[in-house]
Amino acid sequence: MINDLPSFTKLLKHLQQVPYLASKNLYRVALHFLTMNESNVEEFCAVLLHAKNYLKQCEVCCCWKEKDQECLFCNSAKRDQSTVCVVEQWQEVFAIEKTGGYSGVYHVLGGAICPLEGIGPEDLAIDPLILRAKNDGIQEVILATNQTPEGEATAAYIASKLKNLPVKISCLARGVPVGSSLEFMDRLTVYKALSERRLF
Repeated sequence: MINDLPSFTKLLKHLQQVPYLASKNLYRVALHFLTMNESNVEEFCAVLLHAKNYLKQCEVCCCWKEKDQECLFCNSAKRDQSTVCVVEQWQEVFAIEKTGGYSGVYHVLGGAICPLEGIGPEDLAIDPLILRAKNDGIQEVILATNQTPEGEATAAYIASKLKNLPVKISCLARGVPVGSSLEFMDRLTVYKALSERRLF
């Protein structure tokens, strides 16, 4: 039946190419766009094209910035340029910024090392990070990769590349999340909380 609606089929095929859009939501998203009035659809498309044309990645930290403006982080006099927080993806910068507790700069890798998916160190922005550490007066590199096998492997690889430089290497604290109960924690989380305990 769906094949008898070629325009709808084409729309679904394009929506399927959007990462992180669950298959079960394809029809709902398609319906959302189809029931929007034409002016809203045109506005949405115009905003998307504008973002595509006017946002670009910073050559230094790989965060997104306005094409004709300086980077919000690299060119800010209010940020500590000697401390770099390394994250896998740009959206993780938002999570850290929301805390209000970090005033350094960032470096976005663009992913994590994952041989099964054909992603090696050369596919990520690791070499530019090493150059920053060598040439830009960096004093501390905070490895804030995700606590997954891929994230841990990426952090270990970066640490090995930085070990001969006069740079402090740190990582995010691991352990029991605030407000949670030990009985519901997985074994690895409890183990890390115990092994990386600190003075009260």
